[in-house]
Amino acid sequence: MADQATAWQLILNGDAALFAIVRLSLLVSLSAVALAALIAMPLGAILALTHFPARPVLVVLLNALMGLPSVLVGLAVYLLLSRSGPLGEMGILFTPSAMVIAQTILIVPIIAALTRQTIEDLWLEYRDELTAMNVGPLGRMAALLWDARFSLMTALLAGFGRAAAEVGAVMIVGGNIDGFTRTMTTAIALETSKGNLPLAMGLGLVLVVIVVAINAALWGTRAWADREAG
Repeated sequence: MADQATAWQLILNGDAALFAIVRLSLLVSLSAVALAALIAMPLGAILALTHFPARPVLVVLLNALMGLPSVLVGLAVYLLLSRSGPLGEMGILFTPSAMVIAQTILIVPIIAALTRQTIEDLWLEYRDELTAMNVGPLGRMAALLWDARFSLMTALLAGFGRAAAEVGAVMIVGGNIDGFTRTMTTAIALETSKGNLPLAMGLGLVLVVIVVAINAALWGTRAWADREAG
């Protein structure tokens, strides 16, 4: 109970170290979600609206990559960004940029797979109408993505949840450097191992509040959209 009280005290007093970690975590995770969305949503829409021989293989592969081990992604990004790697000259290993890259790779399959399913279902509903209007492939993609925008928020939320909870990959490519690359999850793991439970619990509480707040905002937005549509 004493640790819980101290954890709440850290939050309510605006502990500088705690909120610096929270800010970095949000910056990295939200950047990764935004970047992944730019890649994954068009990819998912293309897979939903086009048919070619390799499509079933790509769909199965995309679904399989949703469970991609984070430490494997971390290792791959580390090898790419290390001094001896092909992208070593960029010099971004053990920086927030490397962490964004790792998280983006992890969540692209999640957003793309959920987008594909959503757009595929909408295409079955609007196919005759869009075909009769002679809407081209890009127009179809844009129209369906816009129509599904509230449903696709669920895909973005799933991506954010994976990114925010990530430990292995960001630990490998970020190095968990105090004040520079330490995120909520890596800090929780470190502080727990050190026995600093108040800070670990404080960070855990903030993480839970953030996830609940985002879910509440999503629910409120969808409820508002349903009322407007009705």
